Amino acid sequence: MNRCAVSIPSNISEGSSKSSNKHFANYLEHSLGSAFEWETQLNVALNEDYISEDKFEELEDKIKQIQKMITSFKSGLK
Repeated sequence: MNRCAVSIPSNISEGSSKSSNKHFANYLEHSLGSAFEWETQLNVALNEDYISEDKFEELEDKIKQIQKMITSFKSGLK
């Protein structure tokens, strides 16, 4: 989960240095993929009883907000 969480802002940061919105959008796509990967890892953690239902719901809400923000940002580049 840490790798996914770190990958999200790292891809956004790296993409922001690219010379075109098309290239930046590719990095946002990678960032979004990491966000979905993180959500999957949260589901695994819940299913394996590594985290409580309350913690899962809290973190799931946050990752869904991040996914929406990345999607909106990417849409705004077009």
